[in-house]
Amino acid sequence: MNVLGYTQAHTLEAFNLRLMELPDPTPTGRDLLIEVKAIGLNPIDYKIRSRRSGTDGQPVILGWDAAGIVQACGNDATHFKVGDEVFYSGDLNRAGCYASRQLVDQRLVAMKPKNLSFTEAAALPLTSLTAYEMLFEKMRLIDSDRRTVLIIGGAGGVGSQAIQLLKMKTSVMVIATASRSESRQWATSLGADHVVSHQDFVSDIRALGVQFVDCIFSTTHSGQHWTNMAEIVGPFGDIGLIDDTDGLDISIFKRKAVSLHWELMFTKSMFDYRMESQGSILAEVKDFVEAGKMRTTANKVLHGLTVENIRVGHTMLEQHTNIGKMVVQL
Repeated sequence: MNVLGYTQAHTLEAFNLRLMELPDPTPTGRDLLIEVKAIGLNPIDYKIRSRRSGTDGQPVILGWDAAGIVQACGNDATHFKVGDEVFYSGDLNRAGCYASRQLVDQRLVAMKPKNLSFTEAAALPLTSLTAYEMLFEKMRLIDSDRRTVLIIGGAGGVGSQAIQLLKMKTSVMVIATASRSESRQWATSLGADHVVSHQDFVSDIRALGVQFVDCIFSTTHSGQHWTNMAEIVGPFGDIGLIDDTDGLDISIFKRKAVSLHWELMFTKSMFDYRMESQGSILAEVKDFVEAGKMRTTANKVLHGLTVENIRVGHTMLEQHTNIGKMVVQL
């Protein structure tokens, strides 16, 4: 199989992924061997690239967002059959999807929405799982008395899915931040009730007649908004984070008795904890898409798993210039 891999952690400036040919892996146990048709690019890709080096001469293969076709099944993989079209995110501790073939535990996989192409479907798994777990497993917003949710970074991959999921599964007012006119338009088109300034969201929200928000889901640059989040979150509110706080002082939330939630969608696969729930979440996402209630967030498509395309993708991710999701069509 063909893969894009590297051996030593490196920066974007020293970009060193290269095309390699490796033997096709053989599925055992609950694994599926999937022919990768399209992959979604995510910030975790460049973060791992900058931190993780290969061991024992083995390359690091990035990528944990894909859609493809089942080619073979392990002895205990009974949920799918050869030829099934699927989508999934995968396991951070295993080889990723920057490859023509990949092994994935069947519990992390769901059938691809029938009305989406592989390219459109590959934009959804990681961001859907991240948003779903934060909003409904951590903040427990289904059947909640919470009324207002602020999404910081509403036009990004996770923010885009958070808006759609909240509008489908709850009755909360969704307020999203965006910094550019095209970002504001994107968040509005996904269903955000209000779109406010990424820089001045406290005053913008107060201008809406909202003194405090019940929940904040910060999807990017949380450190830049730390004091503003403490100002606008309500007493006994919830704050959810997916990025690194880099030693920020959480005590500023104490006087409001705020609950702080971390979300890392790879935790379940890393610790073999309720892994089957991720396949179930993606199956629910599939149903939403097929019912016309959710749309793909693929907004930029790169054609071909090439070094140059991945370099372009990583550059946009590190510069935070993308709206929705970037997808590579193999």
